[in-house]
Amino acid sequence: MRTRRARAAMLAVPVALALSACSGSADREAGGGPSPSPPAASEQTAGPASEELRGVASASAEAEESAAFSPRRPSPGPKAVRDAFAGLQATLHDSCGTPGNCEYLLNRVVDELIGLDAAMKADRKGPGHFPEPIEWIAAMRERIGEDRSYEHLKSHQDLILGTRDRINVWMQDHPDDYR
Repeated sequence: MRTRRARAAMLAVPVALALSACSGSADREAGGGPSPSPPAASEQTAGPASEELRGVASASAEAEESAAFSPRRPSPGPKAVRDAFAGLQATLHDSCGTPGNCEYLLNRVVDELIGLDAAMKADRKGPGHFPEPIEWIAAMRERIGEDRSYEHLKSHQDLILGTRDRINVWMQDHPDDYR
């Protein structure tokens, strides 16, 4: 597996070739005659210009590699309200009546509601623009707590799906918030 540094060094060779070709054409235009055959690979990387290119490529690769492993990389943040609401709406026609689907559905609806809550709180209109849905999600989260076991979520199925349906109706009455 090649490292980023190795890839950056490989990219420096074509750049050095391009610079070499440019300087050769300038010599021809100045009346220096035909340019000599291209230098061997070992000669392509020699000289002050190629040293500078390698230094730039190396510094770029190091910065890229450092950023890739930095624990402080910014997260993408919450989705837009319309995107989070679309995810919630995608669950509307699912039910716990389908064998083997209930555990997945309840976990997904809880996840979608948590994502919608974050999106509403981060929206440029401010959390005060979505007071009821934020309140309903908070009440649901308080009642179900941190236990995401199927048995626990199944015991709160009506609350979870009811919160989803209630928010769907509220959002349908506020189409400018998600279109």
